[in-house]
Amino acid sequence: MMSDANANNENQGSRLLPASIEAAWGVRSRPTKGPKPGLSLERIVVAAIKIALTKGLSAVSMSRVATELGSAPMSLYRYVASKDELLALMVDAALGPPLAAPSSDDGWRAALSRWAWGALAAYRRHPWTLQIPISGPPATPNQVAWLEQGLRALRGTGLTEAEKLSVVMLLAGIVRNEASLEASISAAFQASGATPEEAMSSYGRLLRRVASPERFPALRALIAAGVLDAAGGQDDEFLFGLARILDGIEVLIRTRTSGQAEPHEVSAPRADS
Repeated sequence: MMSDANANNENQGSRLLPASIEAAWGVRSRPTKGPKPGLSLERIVVAAIKIALTKGLSAVSMSRVATELGSAPMSLYRYVASKDELLALMVDAALGPPLAAPSSDDGWRAALSRWAWGALAAYRRHPWTLQIPISGPPATPNQVAWLEQGLRALRGTGLTEAEKLSVVMLLAGIVRNEASLEASISAAFQASGATPEEAMSSYGRLLRRVASPERFPALRALIAAGVLDAAGGQDDEFLFGLARILDGIEVLIRTRTSGQAEPHEVSAPRADS
């Protein structure tokens, strides 16, 4: 039997979630007042995602979704109390659940790599989700499932629970940053009509013209090496960055399992520096 303290904690936790999010978790049933509704939370979310994909996120509104469903706007509020709740549910449904975890024999590095690439692929399918600000920690079913799988990948590594969470947050950050950069660059290319190769070549020519060797010697060395002569592969930067992050995590794990000295900690800069 649940103790009074645990019951209070459960009740307090439920009050933190809007009714629509509780419904997404399956802990709250559909509205019961009035006639049997022809809508469902799932239908509302699917219709909103369809609008975001075809018309853009700015076109999503409660009235537009209601029109898409052939319903009155007020009927949606029986399921979703606000547009912010609807956006959170849209992101959760669009990004979906994580990929099935690889075999435990593959190790934590393969598991985290699969996690990161899976998250990036989800953002690439639905770049409009990146326009929705992060308003808090994961609270919707699929988002919590992503967190669970990331943490589970680090079982047996010797990391503390706090370190595991920090690792997952770090990976989530670089994935979102990569996806945001890709979406912004893609939009810029579409607006200019230039290909990535044309844009990179033009940038290289610009720097050759304005960056003098005396003022920008490191940049001129980069130019001379031909790095800016052609665009790299779409995944090159993410491959490099993810590998370096995983290398660093591997160093930390080795210190936990072998008793080596702690890795050098980088402190935050002083406010007066």
